Formats: sequence, C-alpha cells, structure tokens
Amino acid sequence: MRSYRKELWFEASQRRDIIHITPQVEACLVESGIQEGLCLVNAMHISASVFINDNESGLHQDYERWLERLAPEKPYDQYDHNGYEDNADAHLKRTIMGREVVIAVTNGALDFGPWEQIFYYELDGLRKKRVLVKIIGA
Repeated sequence: MRSYRKELWFEASQRRDIIHITPQVEACLVESGIQEGLCLVNAMHISASVFINDNESGLHQDYERWLERLAPEKPYDQYDHNGYEDNADAHLKRTIMGREVVIAVTNGALDFGPWEQIFYYELDGLRKKRVLVKIIGA
C-alpha cells in the first residue's frame, strides 16, 4: 500500500466563497500514481468546509441563503464566541457543512456518482487557508 499527501492552498477574495476543487484533487490523484484506494479531502481550518455536490451556481446560492438563515453573520454580538474575532457564524456553518469528504479511487479515477464534484467552502475568508489531500491505496 502507498500513501500520498499534499496541501492545497486557497485565498478567497470575500468572506464566504465556494471554490470548485475537483480538478486540483484529480491532479493530486494522477501525481500519486494510486489506481485503487481512497482519497480524503479535508479542510484544515475550523472556519472552512469541504463537501461534495452538484456544480450548479443556483444550488451554491441556496447554500448561502440557507446557512445565513441558520447562523447569520450579524449582529456579531449575538454570539458568545465573538470577542477577539467576529467569526462565530463561520464555526457554526462549518459544523453543518462538514469537514471532509472521502472518495473511492477506482482504475486511477475518482469514483463519483452522477454530477458529484468537490468544493471548498470558505466561511471566514480574506486569508490563506489549506485543504489536505490524503490518498492511500495501490
């Protein structure tokens, strides 16, 4: 069995942004040379998420509206966490969206269902953050 590890870095130009990262993860898989196994992709920051869904802009706007209703960014003083930072909403949104995804690797490709793609969801942006890609297999 072999193991591969790489960090992908992102810097969103706004506080919240959904970034399509399937091509970068596929490039990691090619670089790894692994043909059969598992690929873990996880956000390395508590105010960011990695998720799988359809690459459809309307759906991405739906996520933004839905999460903002569940954990609104403002007013900042509604959260006990906010003091040094103003990102309590980002922590809550990340809990809902999740930390990571695991994708089967079959015949050297990510084994997706129809329409599935990988996304990095920045929830408290404007600084560099990273995603870990860990692939194990043969």
